Amino acid sequence: MTDFGEVLKNVGEFGRFQKCLVFMLCFLSFFNAFHMFGQVFLEISVPHHCNTNWILQISPNLTEDIQLNLTIPQNERGIYEQCRMYTPVDWDIEYIERYGLNDTEDCQDGWVYDTSQQKSTLVTEFDLVCHRKDQTELCQSIFMLGILIGSLIFGSLGDRIGRRPVLLISILFMVAFGLGAAFVTEFYAFIVLRCFVGIGTAGIMLNNLALVAEWVGPSQRAYATITVHVCFAIGLMALAGTGYAIRNWRLLQIVCSAPTAILALYIWFLPESARWLLTKGKNEKAKDLLQKAARMNKREISEDILQQLQEKKPQSGNMIDLFRIPTLRKRALIGCLVWFANSLVYYGLSMNVGSFGLDIYLTQLIFGAVEIPARLGAMFAVQLIGRRLSQSLYLLLGGTACLLITAIPKGLSIGVTVLAVIGKFATASSYSVCYIYAAELFPTILRQNGVGLCSMSARLGGIIAPLVILLDRYHPAIPMAIYGSVPIIGGLLCFLLPETKGRELEDLKSQANNIPRSDSLTKNHILNDSPVLHTEQEKSTWF
Repeated sequence: MTDFGEVLKNVGEFGRFQKCLVFMLCFLSFFNAFHMFGQVFLEISVPHHCNTNWILQISPNLTEDIQLNLTIPQNERGIYEQCRMYTPVDWDIEYIERYGLNDTEDCQDGWVYDTSQQKSTLVTEFDLVCHRKDQTELCQSIFMLGILIGSLIFGSLGDRIGRRPVLLISILFMVAFGLGAAFVTEFYAFIVLRCFVGIGTAGIMLNNLALVAEWVGPSQRAYATITVHVCFAIGLMALAGTGYAIRNWRLLQIVCSAPTAILALYIWFLPESARWLLTKGKNEKAKDLLQKAARMNKREISEDILQQLQEKKPQSGNMIDLFRIPTLRKRALIGCLVWFANSLVYYGLSMNVGSFGLDIYLTQLIFGAVEIPARLGAMFAVQLIGRRLSQSLYLLLGGTACLLITAIPKGLSIGVTVLAVIGKFATASSYSVCYIYAAELFPTILRQNGVGLCSMSARLGGIIAPLVILLDRYHPAIPMAIYGSVPIIGGLLCFLLPETKGRELEDLKSQANNIPRSDSLTKNHILNDSPVLHTEQEKSTWF
């Protein structure tokens, strides 16, 4: 019986059909960047101080400078406190000016914000300052929780009903709930809607990966996957410019969400995965789709091969199988840890762009720009040195850069930013490898379950990443020490995974069970002075 890899060679591994598919998925990835990191510019903090208009009831003609000098204490650097004020009194203004005030307390009547640069943000509208400052980090963690929930739901659903319908549902989620978030009047309503946007974001990330992996041949799979990731990096750069141009958070939220509605046109153009259709026994649909792909690629697929496809029987699987089969269990557990480590550092650095000492828009632009060579570099690395070594080296580099940040004095903002950029470069590269590697580690029948499980662990890292930043109140080095140590552990564990470079995707659970490691297999052939296996059928049993 002909396997799908042989069929794909006849159809064309990366012809016009696959290029059109990748082109469509690039738009999804581009707009995903706006939803993933748009909150960085929605919640920009601005200079503020306590509202002390109580003194104007005593003396209405005070200038702003005199009012601040009389009612707001200063810190040791001579800067007005943002969260403390002098306790109101009912004395005469002459007495207050002569003797001053001594007792202080927390802000009682709200805050006054400097909106000369930033017209409106979540911070200014919902007073997310002082004792409520941590709620901005909570909001981002809830968004990551949404991605975790989406990974759990859409990972399994993608294997059950198909990649295409899940992508269309995810687009609907992002448009509807993204636009709804722009019109809320309560901050907690905004958090809930962002959670649903996160659910849709997960569906797009997972099924983007699956369609590319299952339609593109092994020789071009890495290039196609990373091309989609490069469009995500371009989206990050576009987000920096959009955030700089639009200083009203509601308008920015609309601009980030509304263009995704254009992608609803994909309902007429986006193809299903023929490989998935075959595993579900939908042979006629798979046959029609393969013939369409062959026509677009200007290739001919023989009737003999199509006839053999009719003989394929449906298979099923679920997430339990990942833990029931020893080989898949090891891949899943190590994959989960690697994705968790990668996500922890990637989002920890990305969400912390305003704390490295440089302008937030410039830092975001640099962070977006550095991802382009990072993704392109990963494209060549996985082809030259393989998936396993690339994954490990990038994680080790990212972790080392974060650990070095702890040794840099806080005042050296350029040095800190340079190391942060190196860390972002390494983790962005590692993320690209993650998506390629995970798609090749799990068989088709369990691919979305496996990648969904790994993505769930990544979302745990994303949820924890903003909360780790809060630990700097105990010591500034704690967050970066955590961001540095976890990926180093993950990078070392990568060596326990199999290499998948140049190997055809597995389709069935039996192909992954009780199969010797590729390195040991090759070693045995050398010791026995036997030729190394070269047939596609034999290669499909390699790790």
